[in-house]
Amino acid sequence: MSNSSNQDNNSVQMPSKIEQTLDLRKFVAPEIIVGRDARLLLCRYLQHFTARRPMIVTDGHLLDLPWFQEILEQISSCTEDHFIFSDISPNPRDYETMLGADLFIAQKCDVIIAIGGGSPMDCAKGIGIVASNGGNILDYEGVDQIKLPGPPLICIPSTAGTSADVSQFAIICDTLSQVKKAIISKKVVPDLALIDPVPLMTMDMYLTACTGMDALTHAIEAYVSNAQSALTDVHALEAIKLVSENLLDAVKPERTLDTMFNMLQASLQAGLAFSNASLGAVHALAHSLGGLLDLPHGQCNSILLEHVIALNYETAPARYNRIAEALGASPDRDSLLERIRELRGRAGIKPYIEIDDISDKLMDQLTVNAVSDPCIVTNPRQLSIQEVKEIYGRIFTTQKS
Repeated sequence: MSNSSNQDNNSVQMPSKIEQTLDLRKFVAPEIIVGRDARLLLCRYLQHFTARRPMIVTDGHLLDLPWFQEILEQISSCTEDHFIFSDISPNPRDYETMLGADLFIAQKCDVIIAIGGGSPMDCAKGIGIVASNGGNILDYEGVDQIKLPGPPLICIPSTAGTSADVSQFAIICDTLSQVKKAIISKKVVPDLALIDPVPLMTMDMYLTACTGMDALTHAIEAYVSNAQSALTDVHALEAIKLVSENLLDAVKPERTLDTMFNMLQASLQAGLAFSNASLGAVHALAHSLGGLLDLPHGQCNSILLEHVIALNYETAPARYNRIAEALGASPDRDSLLERIRELRGRAGIKPYIEIDDISDKLMDQLTVNAVSDPCIVTNPRQLSIQEVKEIYGRIFTTQKS
């Protein structure tokens, strides 16, 4: 039976509350190797895949770094040749993915190696999808829309937060509608993740803050998702604890390899959690916000997080209280929100976004895109259209002349 007309017009329709004790759950993950210099094991796996000409999908600013050059030496020692594709924006575009797929085929590549942050890893996933299935990358938006697996995919992350190296998500920006589109499928889970703290030592401090808050958001949303399970809960809570204990040390100039390894572990644990429990309204709003205004994803998440929790809290107070305890705060709503504000602020991320004009058109477009995002389906509480719009209203400020 349908709800009232007011509910139909103003609320995001959600599935009924899941009985969580005995419900069936699926858990997918790649082969994972974690530890210092894990990246230098690459050659062993390229030989396993009988790679002859891998495509390297990466951030252009990484190419001259010593640790990246060591990876290239590894690749050159065990393959006939390689091809580097680095024409990728911070929020990877659909046309960049399509160009990469065309080049993968034209260059007769056989394996994809993604090196960098979430953008090259998501783009690499998209390249593999199109190379094997054809069509346009946006044809595969949604859940389980991919028929054929892509070529072997190896991920070496240089940031700690996106978890694209272990997840079944790929986020690609639709440039025509200026919306980030989520592609969710077991077929985009990488074949191998080489998780090495050495590349993180060259990461920009602000990027460290944003990606760290991204990992925290992944873990929190996975823990309160209406698709969570006992298995994802373990990973989510450990990720929350690790971020709480290490983020502020990670954004200091004197950060250590041990600290960055702990942040990598947080990202890994959060990725295993959200890849299998999905996410929630924070990510739905962040995808809309980042796609329309081309903003860093972790920054969007960190600003939106407290506002969504404030609305969600009464739906799952026991779970949010356990999150608060994992963060080192008292188990109540106000302490949880204050701890999140503290982490974000001390990490150097402002609680608002400056824009030139807060127009009704902008607010409507952001809201429509957010409530259409698949991540909102697993939010623990239905958010009305008005509530989503009000959240956006709280995070904007106009630029001063």
